[in-house]
Amino acid sequence: MEMEQLNDYQEYLKKGLDYILEFLPNLITAVIILLVGLWIIRMINKVVHRFFEKHDYDQALETFLQSLIKMGLKLLLFVLVVMQLGVPGSSLVAMVGAAGLAVGLALQGSLANFAGGVLILLFKPFKVGDFISAQGVDGTVKEISIFTTKVNTFGNQVAIIPNGQLSNNNIINFNAEKTRRNKIDVGIGYGSNIKKAKDILLEICGADKRILTDPAPEVYVGALADSSVNLTLRFWAKNEDFWAAHFNVMETLKMRFDEEGIEIPFPQRDVHMKKDA
Repeated sequence: MEMEQLNDYQEYLKKGLDYILEFLPNLITAVIILLVGLWIIRMINKVVHRFFEKHDYDQALETFLQSLIKMGLKLLLFVLVVMQLGVPGSSLVAMVGAAGLAVGLALQGSLANFAGGVLILLFKPFKVGDFISAQGVDGTVKEISIFTTKVNTFGNQVAIIPNGQLSNNNIINFNAEKTRRNKIDVGIGYGSNIKKAKDILLEICGADKRILTDPAPEVYVGALADSSVNLTLRFWAKNEDFWAAHFNVMETLKMRFDEEGIEIPFPQRDVHMKKDA
């Protein structure tokens, strides 16, 4: 009995050794593929890094693309190594596809934000430091990440906007151009001198060095309203001077109109009392 057991053990051992010897070349080849593949991935990452150093791309875009390329190459390397170890390619592809479908269905919103982040980083509708209006939020872009964009509002609150919504809706970028045109509407009384009021507005613009002379400021009658003649002033200023020039013109025109006796109408009501005879 003991002899039979010993023979069985020897047979199992022989089969195990035969399997190891048969599997060993595939294992050695798989290890070589793994080591060479990792070396190639490092070389490719260095080439990508040098490419971004020579071109003026956004840092967030560079980091994202490098991570994406590294992840994709490592996934490809994993598939090659596993196939070399004897796993059927069709089974492996089916397994990866099923896992990808399950993850995709579970993370639909995140994937939409991910895709939106990629579009923003590629097409650059805005960059960090730009003042934008989007999704009901006005503010300065603080950070652009893959899934969200952080915007600092006027009150110094941080608004976090999902990139999926941001990339699929309207965005106003106030810093896309170096200059901006301002429009100020002011009403004067029907008894006031229109030409004098227009000259005063142009004088105010001429005295403010932040207001550009080319294109030149212009004033025209915008509307004949019920109780006022509405004048429209338009002028251009650099982005960094826009609000300072705006507030200066608003304050100065009120003081100058008061000095020159030009009326700025405001809602009022006259009440007449009748006394019975």
